[in-house]
Amino acid sequence: MSFIAIYVTHKNMEEAEKVSSHLLQQKSIACVNFFPIKSSYWWKGNIESSDEIVSLLKTKNENWEKVKSEIMKIHPYETPCIIKMSVEANDEYESWINKEAI
Repeated sequence: MSFIAIYVTHKNMEEAEKVSSHLLQQKSIACVNFFPIKSSYWWKGNIESSDEIVSLLKTKNENWEKVKSEIMKIHPYETPCIIKMSVEANDEYESWINKEAI
């Protein structure tokens, strides 16, 4: 058994919570963690730096397309970072993720 963790960047905690709350209410994800980060990146010909929030969403494998689509609908970034990672954990945690995300 395995599941996916989806890494998403946001401009602030308010936006991160808005996206994740929407997904939690739909039961598309089982849980989410938030981390403050400092990002540097190329954007429209310039190197930019900004403080961001990463949300790490956990859900079952078959929810990838649905979760990605929902994030794209409500995320305010022109080009949001949405990265899928296949992960494994202890059996009890994996069972819980797959039970809670519908």
